[in-house]
Amino acid sequence: MPIEQLIERYEAGGGHLAKANAEGLAVPPALHTVVLTCMDSRIDVFALFGLQLGEVHVLRNAGGVVTDDVIRSLAISQRKLQTRDILLMQHAGCGLSTFTDEEFSEEIANEVGMRPSWRTHAFRNPVQSVRRDMAQLRHDPFLLPGTRVRGFVVDIETFDLEEVFVDAGAPSVVRTAAAGE
Repeated sequence: MPIEQLIERYEAGGGHLAKANAEGLAVPPALHTVVLTCMDSRIDVFALFGLQLGEVHVLRNAGGVVTDDVIRSLAISQRKLQTRDILLMQHAGCGLSTFTDEEFSEEIANEVGMRPSWRTHAFRNPVQSVRRDMAQLRHDPFLLPGTRVRGFVVDIETFDLEEVFVDAGAPSVVRTAAAGE
């Protein structure tokens, strides 16, 4: 039973180690950055970017895609915990590229008798998906003006990182504040 294994690890000292690692760290992340990536268990965000505990917020979901819940978390992170930058990272070979929203919705509907009210945000091309999500973030009214957004696709086998741009090589910035804001 996997959950029991996790509880055993906690009881063997994991809780004390976690407390010691977090001791003295401020709640707002030191680098004022959020990393949004896939829930793929092979992606170690801390190792990949040489991070320490307390430096960034890490948001994960299937595909590392922008959803309403991601926007909710980003807005809270920015407005209550002083983050200003977003690093969006999806990966080659993602499970979300193996089916479509329609296929998944039909599969569930056939099994349980109704379609889910949510979308999977499945995609075929992670570069195109990152580009679209960056554009969505850039225009989202709930994110703070001037938020810097950079997007990447990581190769899950080599861990090479490819930067993705929305417009001709320019980093993405959320709309700037109007005069007087």
